[in-house]
Formats: sequence, C-alpha cells, structure tokens
Amino acid sequence: MSKAWLGVWLLAASAAHAADMTVVRYIDQDPGDPAYTTRILVTPDFLRMDGGEDVGDFVLLDRRQRQVINVMHDNNLAMVFMPGTVPPKPAGWKPRLDTNAAAQGTRRFSLSVNGVVCSEGVAAQRTAPDAARAMAEMKAVLGATQYRVWTDSPREMQHDCDLANQVWESGATLKLGLPLEEREFTGRTRQFESETRQPLQPELFRVPAGMTAINAPS
Repeated sequence: MSKAWLGVWLLAASAAHAADMTVVRYIDQDPGDPAYTTRILVTPDFLRMDGGEDVGDFVLLDRRQRQVINVMHDNNLAMVFMPGTVPPKPAGWKPRLDTNAAAQGTRRFSLSVNGVVCSEGVAAQRTAPDAARAMAEMKAVLGATQYRVWTDSPREMQHDCDLANQVWESGATLKLGLPLEEREFTGRTRQFESETRQPLQPELFRVPAGMTAINAPS
C-alpha cells in the first residue's frame, strides 16, 4: 500500500470511528430497591447517562464546555451544573487506594478513608477507556456541587466516604479503568453488563428545544 493510499485509508478509518459512539450498560442497585439499567453513551464531545431509553430524562456532560445538564421532561427543565471551587483537602486527610491484579487485564481496587472502605470493585484498563475518562470528567464537574450538598446535610448524614467518592478522590478509581463491578460503602452496587460501538445518534446529545435552562448553585 502506497503512503498516499495509506493516508487516505487512515483518514477514512478515523472519520468512521468519529461517527460511532461507545455504549456501556450497567445494572445498578440501591439498598432495598430493585435493580435498574444505567446506559452511558460516550463520544469525544459528550457523555449521556440515562435509563436505557432514547426518550425520558437524562444527564448530559458537554466535555468541551465542561458542564453537566440534567434534563427533566416532566418539569420541562434543564438544570445546568458548572465546575466550582472545591476547598483544599483538610490536614490529616489520608485516603488509601489498594490495588491487586485480578483476571487478565483487570485490577481489583479498594478505596478507603480512616480505615473505612468507601468503594471497592474491579476495573478493566482496556475496556472503553474513553468512557472511563468521561465518567471521571463528569465527577470533576460535579465535585463542587457534591461538596455543597455534603455541607448542607445534617451532621449525622455527613460521611467522609462521600467526600472521597464524589469530591476529593472522585476520579481515583476511574484512572484504573472502566468499572466492571463496584460496591460503595452505602451498599449501592454496580455490575458491568456490556460495551458496544454503535452508529452515532446526534439527537441523543441535544437538550430538547423549549426547555427552561436553570443554572444550579455550586
């Protein structure tokens, strides 16, 4: 193959890849509640998280603008979350991330603070790596909002693990790769179901026309 034809082939392959989206499906469950599907759609520009249906509510991360939009059809609202300032980690904050090799290409992890396991599970570094990056980006955008929610909660509901999982160490486990299974200190669990490539559907990454946009405090 000549260099000229190789260049054309690589350009075509790149364009075809850009016209796809990564689709990751999980089975999530909160303590005492039925399990439910979470679908995550990822492109170089966006991440969309929903319940597996093209219609209905969804959360959209604009990766270029670094903003998260919560689309709520019943209220005709699009709540916009922007990055804010997260306070520095307090003195004595010493999280611990332990990892061990598991099945081929995966690592078992355990994130703890003050001897309490905040989250544990298994991550695969080579499975949908851009999806893992996008999930970490979403957590980073929402960090200041999560911190505000934590400070506004009653003292008995404030837990250091919330700060670890959602604020100061929010991307730590995602750096290890895509979660294949995960269990949080609350008892919430996540189980990987599938990862596929599908043709891009641009309309799934747009806020429906006519919705009222509201900036959320951060």
